[in-house]
Amino acid sequence: MRKILNFLKNKIALKYLFAILILIILVSTLYLLKSNSNQTQLRSKDNSSKIKRILEKADILMDTYKYDSCYYYYNKAQSLCNPETDYVDYVYALTCMANVEQYQGDYIASETSLLKTLPYLKKIKKPRFAANVYEQFAANYYYTFDCNNALLYYTKALHLKTSYYRKISVLNNISTVYIRQKKINLAISILIPLSKLTTICKTDKVLNDIEHARILSHIGSCYHAQGKLEALYYYKKSLAMQLKLKEYDGISYSYLHLAEYFQTRDLSLATTYAKKAYFYSDKINDPVIKLQSLKTLSKTTSGNDLKNYSTQFIQLADSITKASHKSKKQFARIKYYFKKYNTENLQLKAYKAESELEIERQKIYNIILPIIIALILIFVAFLYFHLKSKGRKEKNKAIFESELRISEKLRCELTNYVYHSLTFAETADLEKRENKEKLLNNLHTIYTKTRNISKENGFVPTNESFSTALKEMIAGFKTADLNIILNGFDQISWNELEKSKKIILYRILQELFANMKKHSQPTLVSLTFKNFEKKIVVLYSDNGVEAYNRSIILKKDLVNIENRILNIKGEIDILSITERGIKVEIKLPLR
Repeated sequence: MRKILNFLKNKIALKYLFAILILIILVSTLYLLKSNSNQTQLRSKDNSSKIKRILEKADILMDTYKYDSCYYYYNKAQSLCNPETDYVDYVYALTCMANVEQYQGDYIASETSLLKTLPYLKKIKKPRFAANVYEQFAANYYYTFDCNNALLYYTKALHLKTSYYRKISVLNNISTVYIRQKKINLAISILIPLSKLTTICKTDKVLNDIEHARILSHIGSCYHAQGKLEALYYYKKSLAMQLKLKEYDGISYSYLHLAEYFQTRDLSLATTYAKKAYFYSDKINDPVIKLQSLKTLSKTTSGNDLKNYSTQFIQLADSITKASHKSKKQFARIKYYFKKYNTENLQLKAYKAESELEIERQKIYNIILPIIIALILIFVAFLYFHLKSKGRKEKNKAIFESELRISEKLRCELTNYVYHSLTFAETADLEKRENKEKLLNNLHTIYTKTRNISKENGFVPTNESFSTALKEMIAGFKTADLNIILNGFDQISWNELEKSKKIILYRILQELFANMKKHSQPTLVSLTFKNFEKKIVVLYSDNGVEAYNRSIILKKDLVNIENRILNIKGEIDILSITERGIKVEIKLPLR
């Protein structure tokens, strides 16, 4: 145990010990934080896998034109996403939802879904996600006949660092906007150079041919708008490519374009192509092309056929309207239930996260708290031994200084008397009465001075007799040549003054009087005592000489006592130093 205590007293050893303890705390905290972070990442990874599985299922349903079902799963996927960490899947799911909403003709809902993606596009390194969003925006504006905004977002998509194929596709879409704006020459200036490209998509020949067929179809639309016969060549060339690819969506559009082309030229051919457009659009369940096909048939036929196609057109138009309303309601219902699900899910997640956080906090407390307690105990032990050692040193220093001061005083005041008395005793005839009396007087003087020195450094009573002892000490300095005046002494409640402060006040006044008697020889000393703001104020003044030199000596004599006064929040000030004397003010708090 003694070895441990000696070790704790060693400052260098303590520094190393504190450093080790702090290091342990830091390592423990970092370990717990890392453990918590790993658990969070693991949970996030598990959730990410679940999201990807749902998205794969939604994509399959999307490819088979099952829009209600795929919308449900896209919505489910985005609801599971944490946008701050799963931003890629979140943006993808919302973009697909916007695509379905656009297909159903709900362009406002589509735009709302797309707007949610904008804050996270900058986080995604792959520009194709931003391109998808911008192209969806552009398509929404195109279908709502806002061509200026459609061009704006297609241009944004074009400026992204996407693939060569993607840029060709965007340019192709831009040409459709110009066609709608009747800016046919602008559209042709884009489409003709594109049609001469041998390779559009290097990685996928099917995509390459599909895009090339779309370009040819749009060129046909341009020439058709201008009334040029070249339109037929491009329509047929596009159709041939679509038939080869078995791209039913493109085939139905190509047949529809041919039906519209022959509508003013050959009603029989127009009817044939319109029927084929209807047939292929029915295969892919595209109500828009079916409706346009029936509209063309109602213009190219007559009699019962006209009546039949017109009836089908009206029925399909009503069906599309009802289906659109139904789909919108269905999507609204899906959104409502998912919103409710999300709210409940978020509450559950918040509760779970709070519980897990509380567990982690408890772990940290269980590990770090004992270390902190040990650290505090070691610090308290160090502080205790340090203060004890410091107090012992200060006490020894005070004893040493006191002994040194007493020794100095004895040397200064008694050496000459003792030396002369011994010399006198050795040389003088002590049988003579006058010599004997002189020796006795010298011995009495030595005794008196020794007694005074003893009193100055002796016991100071701090009980009820303190005021009496203080008065006696002051009165001891009074002589026939020195008058001491006390003012307000009896007005002070001496019993309220703390014991340590009584001793300090006693020693200060004792030092002042001793200094006065030794260095200035005044004839009058005034001591004024008063209570002021819970303090005892003592004003000392005398009419001694050599005030300047005396102030230097006084400051030197009072330096030890001054430190003790400051420790008890007291004050001692030399107010004035003149040829007429000196004034000193002492302030001591009662408590």
